[in-house]
Parts: sequence; structure tokens; C-alpha cells
Amino acid sequence: MPERSKTVHDVIVVGARCAGATVAMLLARRGYRVICVDQALFPKDAVSTHMLRQSGLARLRDWGLLDRLKATGCTPIHSITMSYADAHFSGFSDPIDGIAETYAPRRFVLDALLQDAAREAGVDLREGVTVTDLVRDGEFVTGIVGRDRDGEPVTEHARLVIGADGYASTVAQLTGAQKYDVIPGETFTAYSYWSGLTMQSQLRIGDKQAVGGWPTHDGKTLIWCVQYVDRFAPFRADVEGNFALAFKETAPDLAELLDTGEREERFYIARYPENFYRESHGPGWALVGDAGYHKDPFTGLGISDAFTYADLLAERVHEGLSAARPLDEALAEYQAQRDRSSKPMYRFTCDSSRLVLPDKHVEVMRALPGSATHTQQWFRMMAGGLSGREFFAEDNLASLLNPQGGR
Repeated sequence: MPERSKTVHDVIVVGARCAGATVAMLLARRGYRVICVDQALFPKDAVSTHMLRQSGLARLRDWGLLDRLKATGCTPIHSITMSYADAHFSGFSDPIDGIAETYAPRRFVLDALLQDAAREAGVDLREGVTVTDLVRDGEFVTGIVGRDRDGEPVTEHARLVIGADGYASTVAQLTGAQKYDVIPGETFTAYSYWSGLTMQSQLRIGDKQAVGGWPTHDGKTLIWCVQYVDRFAPFRADVEGNFALAFKETAPDLAELLDTGEREERFYIARYPENFYRESHGPGWALVGDAGYHKDPFTGLGISDAFTYADLLAERVHEGLSAARPLDEALAEYQAQRDRSSKPMYRFTCDSSRLVLPDKHVEVMRALPGSATHTQQWFRMMAGGLSGREFFAEDNLASLLNPQGGR
């Protein structure tokens, strides 16, 4: 079979999940000719926290997709219970970007929703296409080379190739994109889905492990545990027993709750890769999503960040392709803006994922049940709507830690 035509498209996006389908959709809505390819055949699940924070939901609303998500029957989340050592409290953030709840959709539902929206915008979305190389004109990337689901060769050309193909990105490897600000991953997760439970979001941190869960689709609840990688091998020797033990040790009340429900699916186990940023632009190429910036899923910000920076990249690509400014300059600004805005939560996430909180954090958590205002602020910070610097400012915490003295 001959290769596909030599038509030069505006953009090729490699990867059709949260970041890839989104940036493809946004560019197609601006009138660009976009191909989006993925080696998977959908619907296909993905290892994920499932969590969509308010910032991500606000973008779905602005793109006209939030009502579609709500119509899928995903249970809204409006309460979080958290514990660490002897600190135990519940609450929720005040509205962020006008959104007063969160959702944790199954990925085969969310990804399909985004892919449908991309196709509706005019994206040529092709499943089962594996990229094996890039087309180059000198130092410039000008397309992709690969094979389709039948093993037939595929070659496509474009003014820009965007890698949205995950933390092990093929596009990143082929361009030689270097990592920086790397922080090793220290934990792994195991999770499954229970029926028969009625619970909102739970996050319980114990001795070098954490457990929790939140509702998702079809009346099911995602139940998970996280432990250090040195426990990975013994954990796998008895997944069900060690999973139950983690709950008994960390949150006995949740362990009792799980006994009232029924596990509906197998356990999913994944070691978390390192945290990093990557060089995310070069001659004729860019990276978005986990391909360009990956952090531990502990704070559940990955999907929302994928939306945020896909949106930002689409804006900068439009500036470059429309000749409003040089494309390389626009892409460089995209990376710089992404790094500046994401760095505080990157640091907070990496620190929190070690499951050993600073003494100051513990002191604050013990005091939170006495202040609804500060509890709300805490969860706003966890959702990325308030910086740690603002929350932990001495003036802000004075009335919490010294209620008799006031501010």
C-alpha cells in the first residue's frame, strides 16, 4: 500500500488522550488542519488518579464540554476527609473559577469525550498509528513516520509536530529533548473499584503509606493505596492481603467500610516514574502534557494541568502559525510560562508525595478543625487555587495557631 499523501498539514499531534486530544481540538477550532494519532485503539483505560480539579472543570465548561461530562453520570465530589498522625479534618475548597465541586471520571469516558470533541472540530483522529521516526528538513522536524494498525507505512507532513504521548514520549526521545529539575519517584500505587460504597473523597496518610478513594462512574468508588518502592516486591506477593492491611494500619474506619462493599475489578499496580520537566520546544516540534512536564499524581492535578497547558500551547501555536510572532519565540514563551506557573505546585506535590509532612504542616492540620475558613483555604491550596506561600504566611495563620491572640 502506498504512503499517504504528501499534503502538508498545519499540525500533527502524537497522542490522543487528555493533553493531545485537547490541543488538537483547540487548534482545529481555530481553523487549522490537524491530524492526531495514537497507537492505542479506543476506548482504552489508562492508569490515572481520575481526578479533575476545579481549574480543569472550568476549562471544560469554557470549551462547552462540562455538561457532557456531567451527563455521563459521574458522581460529583464536594467533601474531602484527610488525616495524618493525630490530625483529622474534613471540608472542601470554596469555588475556584466558578466551580464548586470536582469529579473523578473513568478515563475511557473522559478520553472518549475529548476525542469526540476533537473530531467534531475537524481533527483527523487516527487510532492504531505507531510513530517510529520523525521527518526532518535539516534541523527542522516536518512530519512523522510510522505504521498503522495493519502494519502499513504511514508518513505525514506538517508545519509543527506536537508530542502529547506521555512521560515516555517517543517524540521527546526522537528529538533528544532533555529533562531538567528531576526529582526521583519514591512510591507506587495499587487501586481497584468497589461497588456498594457511599463515600466522598478520602486522603489518609500513615507511616510511609497512604490510602484513600473517591467516587467515579457507574456507582463505583476508586479505592487506592500508595507505598514506598522498597515495599513493591513484597506487596505484589499478596496484593489483596497487603492492600487490606494498608487500610487497617492507616485508616481502620475505611477498612471497615470496604468490608461493606464489593471489589468489582482487578487490582491495577504502577510504580511512579520520576518527576521532571523536559525541554518542550525546538525547530518544528513541541511537547505537552506528561511528555513535557510530569509530577507525582499524589495531588491529583495531572489532568487539570494537561488541560491548562494544552490551552496555553494552543494559544502560542496560533500566534506562531498565524505569523503574529515567530513560532520559535512563541513556543519558547509557552515553556517559560508553563514552568513559572507550575513550579509552586510541582514542589508542593513532590514534597507531599514523600508522605512525611513538615512539622509546620502537622501543627496546622491539628488546628484546622477549629477554623472552617482555614480548612477551606487548605483544600483550596490542595486544589491549586491558592499558593502554599499565601496559605502558610504568618499573618494568615496567626488566628489559627494563636486564636486567643488573634492577628
